[in-house]
Amino acid sequence: MNLNDVVGILHCTVCTGGDQLEREVKGGYVGDLLSDVIAHSKAGDLWVTMQVHANVVAVAVLKELSGIVLVRGRQPTEDTVRRAAEERVVILVSDLPAFEAAGKLYSVTGGGA
Repeated sequence: MNLNDVVGILHCTVCTGGDQLEREVKGGYVGDLLSDVIAHSKAGDLWVTMQVHANVVAVAVLKELSGIVLVRGRQPTEDTVRRAAEERVVILVSDLPAFEAAGKLYSVTGGGA
């Protein structure tokens, strides 16, 4: 699965990284506690979160995540968009709650991206 597939499955709006949607998604991580994401996510994971501040970009870069999905229609701050563009981090926005977004992705992949 790639990020373009995610856009279709979750009906996402692309905030940053529209030219990088062919990036492979190897797995997923759902969580809002940054330290937990740092401790447990893996390179290539898609991160599903409600956090919109610029620190999500730093975590995505540190962990080499495939991208970030912001749920419930939450919009990234201007600083987050700027930093994501600079760091080439893909940010997608879905109107779905995190549980439903994760469930849709899981059902399509059977648990593996």
